[in-house]
Amino acid sequence: MTTPPARSPRLLLVTTMVLTMAGVVLLTLPHQSNTVPETPPPAAASAVRPSSPSTGEDPAASGPGPSKTTPTTPTGSAIASALPPHGEGVAGDRAIQQTLEAAWPADLSAEDERQLRAEGRELLRADATGIGRAKWLVFFGDPDQAIAPAFATARFRIQAVIARRDGSDDQAVVHLVWAGTDRGGTYTDGRITDLHFTRATANKDGGATWTPQPRT
Repeated sequence: MTTPPARSPRLLLVTTMVLTMAGVVLLTLPHQSNTVPETPPPAAASAVRPSSPSTGEDPAASGPGPSKTTPTTPTGSAIASALPPHGEGVAGDRAIQQTLEAAWPADLSAEDERQLRAEGRELLRADATGIGRAKWLVFFGDPDQAIAPAFATARFRIQAVIARRDGSDDQAVVHLVWAGTDRGGTYTDGRITDLHFTRATANKDGGATWTPQPRT
């Protein structure tokens, strides 16, 4: 029977040192994660989509929004929002006229608009300054009980005027922008007045006449 040679203590010591060093190296290596970063589901992504800056609605929303209707005739607040700044004087009147005409295209015949604009000017002047009220008794009523004029004639000025249909062919409204000095001495431009008219029977020349609606 052959006895195997005894292992060298030196070889065992070297082997032990190598194994120890390998363990230390493995312990010092950084661990790498095998997990995949989570991706938010489509629903979460859409929830953080920025809104449209103009409408405040999600641009991906389906279906048309509510329809918007434009009034056929402007209101006083709508006129004010469309006018140029105050204080430009006579030089700004043309811009005001052009702004009104661009905002509300004509919907009356040229003859009807010409007549309504002329009568609207006269009626407003009579109302503000008291001049010519006798022509408009249906509007002012008894001259002896009429309200005293609130504006001086010296600086009264109509800056712009348009006439448009007011719901039907026989109804019209005259929109006027004007300037004036009140009895307290305060001058203000950009004042807005709406005067309503009703179509009357044809005059002797065959054309339509317009009558101002009484004060309510």
